[in-house]
Amino acid sequence: MTDGKSYIPFAPSRDHKRAFDGNRGPNTGGMGAYSSDDLMSPDLSDQIISKIVNPTIQGLRKEGWTYRGFLYFGLMLTEMGPKVLEFNCRMGDPETQAILMRMDFDFAAALNALAADELFMIQPSWKNGASMIVVLASEGYPGEVNSGQSISGLSVAASGGNVKVFHAATRREGSIYYTSGGRVLGVASTGESVGFASRDCYDMISRIRFAGMQFRTDIGSAVPPKEVSAAGGKVG
Repeated sequence: MTDGKSYIPFAPSRDHKRAFDGNRGPNTGGMGAYSSDDLMSPDLSDQIISKIVNPTIQGLRKEGWTYRGFLYFGLMLTEMGPKVLEFNCRMGDPETQAILMRMDFDFAAALNALAADELFMIQPSWKNGASMIVVLASEGYPGEVNSGQSISGLSVAASGGNVKVFHAATRREGSIYYTSGGRVLGVASTGESVGFASRDCYDMISRIRFAGMQFRTDIGSAVPPKEVSAAGGKVG
């Protein structure tokens, strides 16, 4: 998050792009992500800041660009150090949800400061431990999907404590939600570790239902539920 001069580095997260467990199947927009304190060592963080982030911000200014907004650094960690795969001028999905779950400062105030060119006044802090999000997708995703399936269990999910449900491809008619695309919901949780976050996340997922629901059971190396198909979790 940068105003072109100063910036706030966000907590790191790791996405899972492939559709099925074990990183198999076609690429997707993301089937889940996690964030944790031990995802990146201090040395690696310093290396990314010094060799990638700072030169990028300085390079934009040198070329006359005062970039104000989000810069998403998609990286691959190699034996030769971190390498940039892509830059996005936005936050990533579903990495954003994992990051937001760990945010321990006023995001609206930070956005206000960003717009007012006062980002240097924001002191960001992050919750200890870990967070994760698992995407619940329609059957057939990332290919052709059938929409219009009714979704149950969301009322239970609304009172989930450290578990939050993010809507993506849903529509509401009265008090009932229906699927309206490929990636339907994101179930996110926090915990002392990825394991604790995973337990609560998949417990909540077991309460949500829609016909053809599919999801990965190994986000963040989670222990998979008992009943899964070879292509990941499937319900209904």
